[in-house]
Amino acid sequence: MLRLAPLWVIGTLLAIGVVGCTTSHPGYPPPVEDRGSSVKRLPPPPPPPPASASRPAARPDPQTLPGYENMGKPGYYTVKPGDTMIRIGLDTGQNWRDVARWNKIDNPNLLEVGQVLRIAPPDTTPAPEGVVVRPVTPPSTVQQMGADSKAATAPAVAPVSPAPSSAPIDSDGLSFIWPHNGTISAGFDEAKNKGLDVSGKAGDPVLAAADGKVVYAGSGLRGYGNLVIIKHNNTYLSAYAHNQALLVREDQAVKRGQTIAQMGNSDADQVKLHFEIRRQGKPVDPLKYLPPR
Repeated sequence: MLRLAPLWVIGTLLAIGVVGCTTSHPGYPPPVEDRGSSVKRLPPPPPPPPASASRPAARPDPQTLPGYENMGKPGYYTVKPGDTMIRIGLDTGQNWRDVARWNKIDNPNLLEVGQVLRIAPPDTTPAPEGVVVRPVTPPSTVQQMGADSKAATAPAVAPVSPAPSSAPIDSDGLSFIWPHNGTISAGFDEAKNKGLDVSGKAGDPVLAAADGKVVYAGSGLRGYGNLVIIKHNNTYLSAYAHNQALLVREDQAVKRGQTIAQMGNSDADQVKLHFEIRRQGKPVDPLKYLPPR
């Protein structure tokens, strides 16, 4: 007959089984302990900043820019995006160093868009806007005007044939010559080409078109390469671009016909001379000032 174990033996075996179930075994993860509310949780991250916080800072108030009180007045210039002191000098017909001195600018590379610069000598009264120098009047036109005028009290001006190497003298006493005898490869176009492009060979001499003073000699104006700018008087200046070598320096006085550079293709796709004449900073057609060839 099968005999049952005593009750105390069965109880002991059951107790041993319960203890074994709560003991971890090698190769198995320990039981998860629930600590309840004793676990410390990190605070949630702050919300992202509003879209307005990432926008760039507003532009400075124009009224805080130097020279604002002179904006729009004759003899003053408002700096535009992309302007440099050299370009401002070319576009206003002034020596860029004079412009820097008149405005007490120590570093010409630091210009602010909207800044207003004086572009006329402090001791002169600028001419009103729109007033320009009278263009050259050919002798034949002067003769016809004298013949047609009923109220003329002086005799008509007799025609004078200009010398082959010089143009008629304009009201400022200037007489321009060709800076190079090459073929014109591109004519004047106020919107696309602010002067004449003259073809030639690398190293050909480039001549000063009239007496004057060199106000710039360098390569700091984009699109012009090695550039010479000559100021002839308070009205006219001329520019000679894309040179291979410059033979003059700033502040040097030059004579008409003097070699000032050697033709090249700096900042250009071919060897050429880009020649400009500017009246009060505005480009004009050089063919109206150069002698016929």
